[in-house]
Amino acid sequence: QVQLVESGGGLVQPGGSLRLSCAASRAWFNINAMGWYRQAPGKQRELVAQITTGGNANYADSVKGRFTISRDNTESTVFLRMNSLEPEDTAVYYCNKAPYPINSWGQGTQVTVSS
Repeated sequence: QVQLVESGGGLVQPGGSLRLSCAASRAWFNINAMGWYRQAPGKQRELVAQITTGGNANYADSVKGRFTISRDNTESTVFLRMNSLEPEDTAVYYCNKAPYPINSWGQGTQVTVSS
């Protein structure tokens, strides 16, 4: 069974930064492109960033230039560095296989951007 454990969220002021981490089951992680998804209250979950096993990254237009996804294959961990955070970034953030996630999600990590 695949395990996904997200961490690093919190409360931050507009313009601030956070770094999220997600640890995954090793064998599964190393053969899959990974992504960060988010779900805001009352909205559908959306993919905001994805990275291939080789390190090629793509971003949703809403976060391009502000978020950076990276991965450490030796630690089976994917990261999301978020800069210039906006209130619209407030959501629960999840990691999963991208762009087609498996039907098993971690608990997510809450990011709240507010003054």
